Amino acid sequence: MEACKKEVAGAAVSQFGSGWAWLVLEADKMKVVKTSNTDVPLTTGMRPLFTVDVWEHAYYPDYQNRRSDYVNAVLDRLINWEFVLQNAG
Repeated sequence: MEACKKEVAGAAVSQFGSGWAWLVLEADKMKVVKTSNTDVPLTTGMRPLFTVDVWEHAYYPDYQNRRSDYVNAVLDRLINWEFVLQNAG
């Protein structure tokens, strides 16, 4: 679980500009991807399990330019990991 959180956080923090970090299923394997602007993994046949919005409007009011603090808060406090695993299986 911690390795998964770390990979998602890395993708979210390193996304240049506006976009998303996703945990997806592709060919029955979980992987982390990131997309820019309005792109989504559905268009390439991946099944999203959850996403972290890294557009500035998602975090700036509460976290200003501290994107990594926002991402860690989302992963630690908002994601229902049991629900994610149920949807993966």
